[in-house]
Amino acid sequence: MKTTTLQFNVFDDNTLWNNLINGDEKSFSLLFERYYADLVRYGNSLSPNEEKVQDCIQDVFTDIWVYRNSLQSTVVVKAYLLSSVRKRIARLYERDHIFRKTTSTDSIAFLLEFSVEHDLIDDDYAAKEKVLHLNKLLNDLPARQKEAIYLRYHQGLTVEQIAEMLDVNYQSASNLLHRGLLSLRKEWKGTFSLFLLLSASSF
Repeated sequence: MKTTTLQFNVFDDNTLWNNLINGDEKSFSLLFERYYADLVRYGNSLSPNEEKVQDCIQDVFTDIWVYRNSLQSTVVVKAYLLSSVRKRIARLYERDHIFRKTTSTDSIAFLLEFSVEHDLIDDDYAAKEKVLHLNKLLNDLPARQKEAIYLRYHQGLTVEQIAEMLDVNYQSASNLLHRGLLSLRKEWKGTFSLFLLLSASSF
């Protein structure tokens, strides 16, 4: 009996990942469809060239398929894909001579702008003014702190995964998050949960 698209869509990431390792093209396609939009948004946060970002994502998935037999079966798929796109964009910068013989993305500015939705709060004008202030606080954070908060609260990555992505140790990643949140807490006087607002923010 042929598996339907609906049935495939309810498969978790690990099932689809292991299926593609075993050569299943449908699972490969579904993972691409599941994460393409997230990867484009993240890629655009590291490079303003949308066409090159899309090329990088295509290259990541091409490599995954070509070298599927050498992939580890136990990975956090979303974190793996985000990290792979980040590394691919670093190579792009190296090739374009923006960096000197390095594949580090430390110096790439995180370009995405946070936008906490007004609809999450009531119609009170003062409350909306506070949300506008929170947006400004978020977007004024240092790029690495803002990226760490984005990865933690918008992409749902753990501190360990963020550390691996940013090529820093666990404590450094934890410090980035802590400093960013500390800056926000100092200024955020609203009664609405700061963490809920961060998780529901758009870009």
